[in-house]
Amino acid sequence: MPERREEPARETPLVLYNTRTHAKEPFAPIDPAHVRMYVCGPTVYDDAHIGNARPVIVFDVLFRLLRHVYGAGAVTYVRNITDVDDKINARAARDFPGLPLNEAIRRVTEATQARYEAAVAALGNLPPSVEPRATEHIAEMREIIERLVAREVAYVAQGHVLFSVAAMERASGVPRYGSLARRSLDEMIAGARVDVASYKRDEMDFVLWKPSSGGEPGWPSPAGIEGLGRPGWHIECSAMAWKHLVAPFAGRLACSDVEAEIFDIHGGGIDLVFPHHENEVAQSCCAFEIPRMANVWMHNGFLQVEGEKMSKSLGNFVTIADVLKDWPGEVARLAMLKTHYRQPIDWTFRGLEEAERNLTRWYADLGDADAGADADPAVLAALADDLNTPAAVAALHHAAPAGRRAALALMGFSGDPASLARSAEGLDVAAVEALVAERDAARAAKNWAESDRLRDILAGMGVTVKDSKAGTTWEVAR
Repeated sequence: MPERREEPARETPLVLYNTRTHAKEPFAPIDPAHVRMYVCGPTVYDDAHIGNARPVIVFDVLFRLLRHVYGAGAVTYVRNITDVDDKINARAARDFPGLPLNEAIRRVTEATQARYEAAVAALGNLPPSVEPRATEHIAEMREIIERLVAREVAYVAQGHVLFSVAAMERASGVPRYGSLARRSLDEMIAGARVDVASYKRDEMDFVLWKPSSGGEPGWPSPAGIEGLGRPGWHIECSAMAWKHLVAPFAGRLACSDVEAEIFDIHGGGIDLVFPHHENEVAQSCCAFEIPRMANVWMHNGFLQVEGEKMSKSLGNFVTIADVLKDWPGEVARLAMLKTHYRQPIDWTFRGLEEAERNLTRWYADLGDADAGADADPAVLAALADDLNTPAAVAALHHAAPAGRRAALALMGFSGDPASLARSAEGLDVAAVEALVAERDAARAAKNWAESDRLRDILAGMGVTVKDSKAGTTWEVAR
């Protein structure tokens, strides 16, 4: 086993609340040279709403903090894209009825992903280290399913592969089903929207793979099943986490063989604890015979709009794009961070106004403060205490200009007053300029695929780029 590396020295220990243990704990990465985090990303069938922005912002702050503590090159952050789903199929058939379904699906997912990436970039978020698409990881899903069937915790029935909760309960060396959500089996049955199907051995069994019919997207099925099929939702994240946070680090980690199959942090919204994350744990632990999938599980709370649950029927359904039409991205970011991530948040016009006033005053006070100074220690201490962003915001009010500038940067704010200017189109000019600069660099490196990807993101923001010998220019699409 490689020699365990010592953690880098730091003034304030990082403490995180762990859903798995229901306690705040000092964070101790498996290997400080390779800190690894997975966060569930969007299903790209519709534009992301402001509630979807919350985990993106929360875990971006954590990503930045981990990079600050352990070094930028020591942290791998994976946030996935779910691009195979029945909701996607339905949207594609609705929006492109004249196209073959698979082509329609591609159009929906690529356009929706481009708009999503543009929106979250405008909110000041760094891109994750890896942003895998589910459809690019069918081979890994098949392999995990084959392992589960071979270990008799999954079974084949009528063209489906299902995970057996009862078989997991009998397995040794793996957690009890329900241990993450801290629910008994009876409580989970009572509270779950259980899909009743004749081919299930037990009502709590869940689908790993299902048959595809007609023009539905499909791939060769695992476990000896004839014909094409597609994965269930839960298996996708298990496969992508394994592919990008476990397999690449084989033999490189300073830890035991068992720890090498586990990663450090798994995050997402509180609504994902059960059944999605519970089922991820079940699949991964049983497939790889490990006691945990991730050491730390973190979940952000729900979001309401002006005191009510957000819903289209109430007319208060707000997309990120809707917010960015009226408010600079940094204002929306601060409004989100004024509430602790584990608490419910009430998204209000008054909160946005207050955030705008705060940023305007802070930025005006920065002057020519040293950009290379250390972040204000009170802000750092607050962030290190389970991402206590309300306390960090309170500390920013009292920070000296240099320490405030560095602390703002650590929290994902530019410190540039121009970033608070509103345009008639609601366009985040700073985000556009940054993307154009990235694209110029990609073109200079002859990385045409990346150049095209960035062009599509800009198009999703309503921006047209024009390339010429004199350089690249951009304009709002008419």
